Amino acid sequence: MTNLALEVIDARPEPHAAVPTIMLRMRIAETTGATVHAVALRCQIRIEPQRRRYTADEEARLYELFGETPRWGDSLRPFLWTHVATTVTSFRGTTEIDLPIECTYDFEVAASKYLHALEDGEIPILLLFTGTVFTKGQSGFAVEPVAWNLEAPFRLPVTVWRGTMDLYFPNSGWIRVSRGTLDALQRYKSGRALPTWDQAFEHLLKQAGEDGA
Repeated sequence: MTNLALEVIDARPEPHAAVPTIMLRMRIAETTGATVHAVALRCQIRIEPQRRRYTADEEARLYELFGETPRWGDSLRPFLWTHVATTVTSFRGTTEIDLPIECTYDFEVAASKYLHALEDGEIPILLLFTGTVFTKGQSGFAVEPVAWNLEAPFRLPVTVWRGTMDLYFPNSGWIRVSRGTLDALQRYKSGRALPTWDQAFEHLLKQAGEDGA
């Protein structure tokens, strides 16, 4: 039986992907000395919000997700960020790979709300792995499952996530609305000769008594 160990050693924005992508640099070690022909890896990535501290401003922005701070002892629980998959080529001993994480700025998604609320520091994440290991020995190829308890914690810098979003959506974000709401906003914008959506929203905020800051 093979014995794999994985760890995240670095993270960076990927500037050349089709969608916003964070690249995790992973080190994989096989500790029994077996020759690994390939590994088909699947990974579930969870955010563990209870493993960091928050400023007062961050707490206010996280109210929608976790409620009032006195309840955070119960409401601050790990939740799913995303799933990823990759294939590792042949190696013996150790190897390093890039694991791409595609990110969304859709504020209907809990992970996006959480990440956008953070000002600085680190994002505690946990990578949980499953998959198949293909080994090559004297008698031919063998197939075995990845150990059920294979995981890798990592503290992803908030600056990496923000840097990734700034590459693809500089100084902007996305809000999904229904088609009816979008049509009404379009009529509002056109009826007041407002040239941009930013100005339309600023106008609405002023009408509501908000300063838009």
